[in-house]
Amino acid sequence: MLVWEEELHPSTNHSTSTAPNLSSAARAMPPSPQQSVSVASSAAAFAQPQLSSVPPSAGEAPLAAHSVQSSSTRRVNVADKRIINGQTDVNQLVPFKYKWAWEKYLATCANHWMPQEVNMSRDIATWKDPNGLTDDERRIIKRNLGFFVTADSLAANNIVLGTYRHVTAPECRQFLLRQAFEEAIHTHAYQYIVESLGLDESEIFNAYHEVSSIRDKDEFLIPFIDQIMDLNFHTGTPENDQKLLKSLIVFACLMEGLFFYVGFTQILALGRQNKMTGAAEQYQYILRDESMHCNFGIDLINQIKLENPHLWTSEFKAEIKALFLKAVELEYRYAEDTMPRGVLGLNASMFKGYLRYIANRRATQIGLEELFPNEENPFPWMSEMIDLKKERNFFETRVIEYQSGGALSWD
Repeated sequence: MLVWEEELHPSTNHSTSTAPNLSSAARAMPPSPQQSVSVASSAAAFAQPQLSSVPPSAGEAPLAAHSVQSSSTRRVNVADKRIINGQTDVNQLVPFKYKWAWEKYLATCANHWMPQEVNMSRDIATWKDPNGLTDDERRIIKRNLGFFVTADSLAANNIVLGTYRHVTAPECRQFLLRQAFEEAIHTHAYQYIVESLGLDESEIFNAYHEVSSIRDKDEFLIPFIDQIMDLNFHTGTPENDQKLLKSLIVFACLMEGLFFYVGFTQILALGRQNKMTGAAEQYQYILRDESMHCNFGIDLINQIKLENPHLWTSEFKAEIKALFLKAVELEYRYAEDTMPRGVLGLNASMFKGYLRYIANRRATQIGLEELFPNEENPFPWMSEMIDLKKERNFFETRVIEYQSGGALSWD
């Protein structure tokens, strides 16, 4: 998710998948212990980068896998580094080639926060008060948590067990490690809200099985996770490189850059009305983090395109456009499900234009044409929520430009 005006840098089904099984059987009942995930069998793979058939520089011998891992005595030539299919040692962080990735890593570290820092006492009182929230507002909160409690786990699994294995630029890997940690913080935040409010944990955490508008979004994402997590999947061919690029686009532009926006808008709208301010504060921190994740992902996508222009074919672009259209449809269905009636000055139909507006932004940021010409942002205040360069947040509970130690800035 991206600050609208920020300048961008030019730049198979798997039996051991950590993604939830959302088959028809899973919809009927929770997965059995035999269906649970074996993380260990997949985790061993992410330390090993997938080497390509791309030839080394002229006059150099090809590097063996163990050489790239640790034992090569040759020094890294920055010009030889690549986002994918690189032949340089992934353990040597410097010399930097992709300084934008390192700068984004430092920025995310400076914005560190933890859920327990946020006081939830007012939220608890509001939730327990029979007149504190309307039924429609309570539905929004529970639907939101039902989606997000598992969405960030999906994102973390995709990074750690998938994307990280195939990215061969160590400065980009550094950001991915920080991003995975932030996804864990987000999952923690949603759990903290659920626990604070005393919600039915089984209802919230199983929503991705039991609520169709949530399940449909997850089922859209899971094939792109499973494919790159498959231990038999290797980059180095145009076909597989396109599969990885497609997965990156789905997660940066459509999951973090589109699927999160209805929920963020709804909870932040509650905060603007001085309701559920603790939850809204955490959502605003998460929105800041996810904006950085989306920004980094788009830079990563554009850099891969620059280094591999043969992947960006007209047929591939048509596939990506179809995925964008499907994602907009799924997120609009989610908006209709979460708010069947008008609430908070919002209604589902308002989100149709908003989602099209965001889809246009994401498409143009990766070099596609607008999908829905002439769409405007119906929620301009959301841009203010993404821009956190102010001393206090909109509901005046604490300093929002939270940074650690000497990184704290009041500019």
